[in-house]
Amino acid sequence: MSIFILLIVAVIVIFIVTDIRMSVISRPAFKFFKKVLPPLSQTEREAMEAGDIWWDGELFTGNPDWQKLHSYAKPALSEKEQAFLDNQVHTLCNMLDDYKIVHQDKDMPKEVWQYLKDEGFFALIIPESYGGRDFSAIANSTIVSTIATKSLTAAVTVMVPNSLGPGELLMHYGTDEQKERWLPSLAKGKDVPCFALTGPEAGSDAGSIPDTGVVCEGEFNGETVLGLRLNWSKRYITLAPVASVLGLAFKMYDPDGLLGDQTDIGITCALIPTDHPGVQIGERHYPMAMAFMNGTTYGEDVFIPLDWIIGGPEFAGRGWRMLVECLSAGRGISLPALASATGHLSARMTGAYAYVRKQFGLSIGKFEGVQESLARIGAHTYALEAMRLMTAGAIDMKLSPSVVTAIAKYHMTEMSRTVVNDAFDIHAGKAIQLGHNNYLAHGYMGVPISITVEGANILTRNLMIFGQGATRCHPYVLKEMEAAANEDHEAGLKQFDELLAKHILFAGTNATMALFHGLTGAHFNSSPVSGMTAGYYKQLGRMSRALAICTDVSMLILGGELKRKEMISARLGDVLSHLYIASSVLKRFEDQGRQQSDLPFVQYAIENSLYEIGQAIYGFCDNFPNKVIGFTLKRLVFPLGNSYKKPNDDAAQQICTHMQQPGVMRNRLTHLCFIDDNAGTGVMEQAFQAMYRCEGLFAKLSKAQHKGQLPAKVSIVELIEKAKFSKLISEDEAETMLAANELRLLAINVDNFAPGELEGTNVKASKSKKSKAA
Repeated sequence: MSIFILLIVAVIVIFIVTDIRMSVISRPAFKFFKKVLPPLSQTEREAMEAGDIWWDGELFTGNPDWQKLHSYAKPALSEKEQAFLDNQVHTLCNMLDDYKIVHQDKDMPKEVWQYLKDEGFFALIIPESYGGRDFSAIANSTIVSTIATKSLTAAVTVMVPNSLGPGELLMHYGTDEQKERWLPSLAKGKDVPCFALTGPEAGSDAGSIPDTGVVCEGEFNGETVLGLRLNWSKRYITLAPVASVLGLAFKMYDPDGLLGDQTDIGITCALIPTDHPGVQIGERHYPMAMAFMNGTTYGEDVFIPLDWIIGGPEFAGRGWRMLVECLSAGRGISLPALASATGHLSARMTGAYAYVRKQFGLSIGKFEGVQESLARIGAHTYALEAMRLMTAGAIDMKLSPSVVTAIAKYHMTEMSRTVVNDAFDIHAGKAIQLGHNNYLAHGYMGVPISITVEGANILTRNLMIFGQGATRCHPYVLKEMEAAANEDHEAGLKQFDELLAKHILFAGTNATMALFHGLTGAHFNSSPVSGMTAGYYKQLGRMSRALAICTDVSMLILGGELKRKEMISARLGDVLSHLYIASSVLKRFEDQGRQQSDLPFVQYAIENSLYEIGQAIYGFCDNFPNKVIGFTLKRLVFPLGNSYKKPNDDAAQQICTHMQQPGVMRNRLTHLCFIDDNAGTGVMEQAFQAMYRCEGLFAKLSKAQHKGQLPAKVSIVELIEKAKFSKLISEDEAETMLAANELRLLAINVDNFAPGELEGTNVKASKSKKSKAA
């Protein structure tokens, strides 16, 4: 006992007495930290320093402040934003025939282009003082989502000028002269912008762009001025084929020292009219299932004055920082908007289809195999909308949370892929036949585009989420790195010593509490609420502890090698991501008044995230290079084993019930889905509503079949006629049921084309016809 007390006293003395701590712990640790410190390139450093820490920082603390989560403002549209959605967006959606746009014209009609320009669709984020709409991030997101449920081509066309591009860059960094020159014409649609970043040899690694701008003197407007000689070759540039102003990213060099001593100035962004001499708008690309304008641009020895640099000459070399900070619009608004739209459309239409489509005399939504996929669609849609609202809400707080937007981009696009795959499985043959009435096919084919842009998802998951998150969001690591990099050794050591003491206490607390919560099932953890969701807060807090201790150990053991162990770091990124997903779901549940009907969706979404967290931690521990450390961490986090399971069948079946009946819950789940009365969505919705109104009558006939009063194996039409003849239903009821069945047949059938119509040899062929057969 006395030896144990002496050990405790020794540890206390070491940590309390600064000189002893400095000698025994801090100096060796400082030396080790400098050795294992991961080398950062200039672009990595700028990316690390760019953006803001937000809720992701709380999740790394091991003890998230849930009251802070609840205190974030509930995202809401202003009156003018709601009016725009109800009027201009509604009008636009009614103007769009996506099948014709994609498969026949390969472009939107001229009147649609003009409407977009006239009504300010390209100026959603431009301030009113320059003639723009000055809408919030949540409005921008909601508008794009709604349009995307009708036409991805139109949605992408609208979202690009309102995300990463000249408009956003000008507002953040442009000079007053540049803003006055460009923003009013962009707001009115007189100028159409594009931004050229990606090239044949530089995709996700934008820091490797080969495009150059060399400082030199040249002729401009009849005068000799200092400027840049540009050479570039870009591809995948959205709106390039129709752009009148080109934002360009390039590497800037000053070999003759005309601006100073620095030769390699760095990545720079400039704004160039596309009719400027030497600018070439090249060939057009054709993204699958979409007809939005996308193409190439080239330039050879193009001279521009220095004041065309966005922000002016003083912003030379600051382009990468500018781009990283502004990428949050694409990652945090536009792509999540498309993903959420996929959920809204798939959930509403698949729930309806599962109800009206019958097999063996039953709606296919009654079969448990279908319910498994349908429930996943519903729960993912709830989570997608929760993430859309929370992430856009952060941007409306004037934040640029780079880690959070990377999480949203990766997981929302992947979840939308799962959703649309499940929707395809349930729709089966109806989903694979293209035509005016196929509301799923373009979304299915468009998902890989969202997954590819703004950094391919493989890169986003394996390098960005945890790579940035572990360093940026950790309470101490980035500060310790800065201390280790301090050229004043003693000052850096003193700063490091203070941080290290706090870091050790932080790690020790998290390790102790992780084990305690593992042994007690987090029963004694805190929760800001009571009721069914209380336990979820406790478990998420427990997993926050697990993330913190696993992060500390992996960074300590692996050091700079960690960023090359992508499979290891990606699993910790998955833990962080699912903590964020679950937080978003709980936030939405609270913001919407803790609706009882939401509980199955919340239960499914959170339990799915906890299951994924458990799998990720097990995978991390099992594959950790040091097997002893990996085993120890597993036993620390899960001393009694991993008890997280996939969502149960009861929750899944409750979700399916809500998705297959009209009502407030179904409307709240899918409120962004635009219903076109003259297209496939309208037909399906009409059939669903009509069949549901007849549910009691069809149940009555089914009961009569079981009793032997009506034959079992007859068509629905014959069954109705026999029921009418037997006086089981009235003539009016029979007519109502027959009309509903006609709508049902219309909804479940697919488009047919006259001979020669698809080949273009029958110019008189009618628009796609619908088969009379069921």
